[in-house]
Amino acid sequence: MKPLLLVIATVITFALTGAVHGQNSKQQTNLEQTIRKLEKEETDAVLHSDILALEKLWAEDFTVNNPQSQISRGRKEVFDRVRAGLINYAAFVRQIEEIKFYGDTVIVMGSEIVTPAAGAPKAGQAIHRRFTNIWMKRKGKLWLTARHANVICEN
Repeated sequence: MKPLLLVIATVITFALTGAVHGQNSKQQTNLEQTIRKLEKEETDAVLHSDILALEKLWAEDFTVNNPQSQISRGRKEVFDRVRAGLINYAAFVRQIEEIKFYGDTVIVMGSEIVTPAAGAPKAGQAIHRRFTNIWMKRKGKLWLTARHANVICEN
């Protein structure tokens, strides 16, 4: 719980102060391209249940407020969900709508559509979600550190 609270406090602090640490537009453009590439790599790795690739993207303390209204604490717990077939998709499309830069923290927001694979809950159904991913630079490397995803209720 402490890592998630730390991430939330950091994000709120940066949002309130508007801290961007003086990144010029070229640096920001390069960082945005890097983030978009990392988001694509992460989506592909999740789609293919590629735990080795995800180990290079998810921080050890990766914390997820997941669509099942639970909090997964640490990437090991999320990997357990992958191994159990709870995170297993036949299709996964992510649409990034906003990227915000706050020093060594990057917030990515948007929508995604996942189709669970055979054997997974709701297999074959297209599930529409909203997401927020928080990337943090640690020891010179960007890590996906926190994520929130929720299913959009269809009327």
